[in-house]
Amino acid sequence: MKDQDFTTSFSVDQTPEEVFKAINNVRGWWSEEIEGATDKLGAEFTYHYEDVHLCKVKITEFIPGKKVPWLVLDNYFDFTEDKSEWKGTRIIFQVSKQDGKTQLRFTHEGLVPEYECFNVCSNAWGSYINGSLRSLIETGKGPPNRREKKEPKKISQ
Repeated sequence: MKDQDFTTSFSVDQTPEEVFKAINNVRGWWSEEIEGATDKLGAEFTYHYEDVHLCKVKITEFIPGKKVPWLVLDNYFDFTEDKSEWKGTRIIFQVSKQDGKTQLRFTHEGLVPEYECFNVCSNAWGSYINGSLRSLIETGKGPPNRREKKEPKKISQ
């Protein structure tokens, strides 16, 4: 059921172009541990947080000022029994003008209440999107996860 996917949104005074630019500055709001390009169609990048979460993402659409969806190609959580969670899900950022403001709507299609990680993951996304990304948009600084000192695990192929 589509309405069970995790979704959150907010509105800001910045332009759709400024919001879109911030979304694609993934190192500026999600994690400094991002490897790969995050700002062009077809690009693939990896994210990791310690040895707790590792994922590989592909940008599947890139419409400047409007929309950028990601496809989760691979994922690993150290805290779930079901190792397939997130694999094949879509993370969608939609930007639009509403009542003189710019609205950002974030949806993680496939992140549903039945998932083991739903509470942890939806709380984390809420913090990254409504906290870090919003701060990056409004102030030019988002508090992403900082770069780690040690080498992370690799996602097994």
